[in-house]
Amino acid sequence: MRFLIDCDVLLDVILDRAPHAEYSSELVDWAEACPGRAGVAWHTFANVHYLGGSNCLPFLRRLASFVVVPATGSGHLHRAFTLEMGDFEDAMQVSSAECFAAQFIVSRNLRDYIRSPIKALPPKEALTLLKAT
Repeated sequence: MRFLIDCDVLLDVILDRAPHAEYSSELVDWAEACPGRAGVAWHTFANVHYLGGSNCLPFLRRLASFVVVPATGSGHLHRAFTLEMGDFEDAMQVSSAECFAAQFIVSRNLRDYIRSPIKALPPKEALTLLKAT
């Protein structure tokens, strides 16, 4: 199973946002134990750094050692433009997830992914799915 992890999940971990940090941290731990099965979009690193502050660089460096950053480019950006989603950044996540061949996007922001061709799951549900397989 392959997941693309959205910004909010990583921010839960970095900022220790209760009550979400527990499941988000467990998902990141799974990704570290199963290198190559979780992806993170290139622009997510910039977003997380901007919102989480410069103190999160050690976390981002560690994260980059076990997740896949899909090699997106102009074609993937144009794909994001074609997706009829309310938030363009989320459309970029979807395009990155497609490039990574992710089965799911892990996010707590499910309402913005209603029109996504790749289903979004919250971290707790993603973990339940992993434990069932």
